Formats: sequence, structure tokens, C-alpha cells
Amino acid sequence: MGRDSLSRRSFLKTSTAVSAALALHVVTEPMLAYAQAPQHAPDAVRINANENPLGPCSAARQAVADITPRSWRYLTELADDLEQQFAQSMGVKPEQVSIFAGSTPPLNFTVRAWCSPSASYVTADPGFEAGMFAAQRAGARLVKVPLTKTYSHDVRAMISAAPDAGVFYVCNPNNPTGTLTSHPDIDYLLEHKPKNSIVLVDEAYIHFSDAPSAIDLVKAGKDVIVLRTFSKIYGMAGLRCGFAIARPDLLDKIHSYGGFNFMPVTAVAAASASLQDSSLLPERKRINAQVRTATFQWLERNGYSYIPSVTNFFLLDTKHPAKELVTAMAKQDVIIGRSWPSMPNYARITVGSSDDMAHFQNALQKVLNG
Repeated sequence: MGRDSLSRRSFLKTSTAVSAALALHVVTEPMLAYAQAPQHAPDAVRINANENPLGPCSAARQAVADITPRSWRYLTELADDLEQQFAQSMGVKPEQVSIFAGSTPPLNFTVRAWCSPSASYVTADPGFEAGMFAAQRAGARLVKVPLTKTYSHDVRAMISAAPDAGVFYVCNPNNPTGTLTSHPDIDYLLEHKPKNSIVLVDEAYIHFSDAPSAIDLVKAGKDVIVLRTFSKIYGMAGLRCGFAIARPDLLDKIHSYGGFNFMPVTAVAAASASLQDSSLLPERKRINAQVRTATFQWLERNGYSYIPSVTNFFLLDTKHPAKELVTAMAKQDVIIGRSWPSMPNYARITVGSSDDMAHFQNALQKVLNG
């Protein structure tokens, strides 16, 4: 393990980690996943960070190879072209799209733009933590609202809990539960939220599901910002490419906090090539669903409990503090995901390859039976 990864791990594990991270970093999924991961061998099975083992598609890999000799230039025009391409694929206007190095930067900038000591940040509990850190950095009140019994966002409770809200964050499907909030509920949130607040819909995992996107609400001119990323189903977590989709005035406000978004040319080339493959999304959705279903069937046959998910991860009921299982599984060279304070007996498991899940199953039986 390199010096950089060790320093990041140590940094996040110190008692002052939160305040320091807020001051210096946009907190991301890999930071959260690997800060809490045990030491492990380089060849360990890593199903802890919601990565896609399929990686970039062949066209994307070729595009990276082809652009690399030209990467001595900034090539900002390629990012402009990709914004146009992405806008066309989503059926929105180019001025309603802004490119970023992943979807976490615009998440952070949105929170910083709309939250303050007088404007709260409202999120589900459990939920993805990046926006919570940004809200604390902005001095905003953090309002965590429990999910419903079916693990969807309780939008009515969210509205009631924060009449002073600046941002309502809806991760759909939700991270870490992998469950959906209905489009009518998101619409209700937009119609009944406080004036001058924004609804931030994070669709990082929507391609794995059959859920309708909230992008139609952008087209309708609503106070909504939708986030998309190429990190998940497109398998480009290490390349970093994402988008914010919103009204131009909302994007301008984000940019007032985030500035100019310089993009790695390799990420732009890979994303552009991926968008041109019409078979990519349905094929990857099918593969993920097949492995996920087989994993759920195995869990059921062996009497293990879990929360059904529509994404490339799920929560496993560990029956005991999940941190104990994380440590024990690491000794079997299987690195599983973290737990959340409101659900300490659940560990998040990424749906990896068939081989990954076979190792997971063997290790889980050894640990729990032992």
C-alpha cells in the first residue's frame, strides 16, 4: 500500500478528521469506503466501494488509448463537445448541462451554494454522507430523516423537519440501501418545499434500476438539480466524469462555488465513446441483475437476511455490529463495505463479478459458521 493511501487513511481516522476533511477536501465515496476498510492484500476481493468490475467498455478503453498521445494539451473543446453530446442523449438543452470530474463535486458545490447557518441540509438516514460533510463545512444544520418502512425517502417528514431547508438531498436509488423513492414523491417534495430551497436528486445508480429519471422535472423548469456519473454502470470510477443537469441559473450558482471544471481528457474521451454504444446500458444492467439475483437467492437459501436492492450493492443484516464482520471478512481476503450509525448491524456489499460473489459466499460461511 502506497504512502498516499496510508496518509489518506490516517487522515480520515484521526479525531479531527471531519473538520479537517471539510476544510480541505470534497469528501467522496472512495475516501469514505477506504478510510474504513481494514488493511488488505493487493489481490483481496474488494466489494466495498460500489465499483463496477466490468470496467470501461472496449470502445472507451480504445478512446483512452487514442487520446493519450494528445493529452499534453488541455483540449477543453472536447469537454464542450461532450456536454453537447450528453445533453442530446438526455433530451435537454446544452445550457442545462454542466460537466464535472464525477458527480461528487457538483453535490458539494450545491450544498455550499444553498446551505448556511440559516439554511439546513436535509437528507435520508441512512444516506450518502458527502453532502453532510459539505453542510457542516457551510455551518448548516444537518437534518437526517429516517427512511420509511419500505426504505424510501420520507418526503413529507423531510419537509416537516426543516422549514428552513436550503437543500433536500434525494439519492435515488438510495446509497446505502439500494432502494427507490417514487417519482410522485419527488414531485411532491418540489411542490411543497420551502421557497428558495433546492431539491438535489442524485441518480448515480439509476441505470441499474427501472426507475424513471427526475430529468423531466428539469425540463419543466423546477427547482431541481439532477446528478449523473460515469463511475458506476459505465465502470469509470477511476477516470472521473459526471454531470449536473438543471436550469441555467441554478448551474450558474453552482459554478460560483466550483469555478471552471477542467476535465481529464481521458475521462472525456471514454465517456463520449460510452455514450455512443446503445447496447452498453441494457447489457450491463442485465449482467448486474443476474449476479445480484443469484447472490440474493444464495443468501435466502442459507438463512441470511438482507435488504432487497435494485442497484449494484445491498445491505446485509449481520445480526451483530457490522464492523466485526468487516474485520473478520478481511482476514479471509474479502473486503466488504461499511455500516451506518443508524443501522450498525448492516454492512454494505457491492455486487461484484460472479467470482467475487463466490469468494464472498465462501468467506461469509467460514466467518459466521466459525
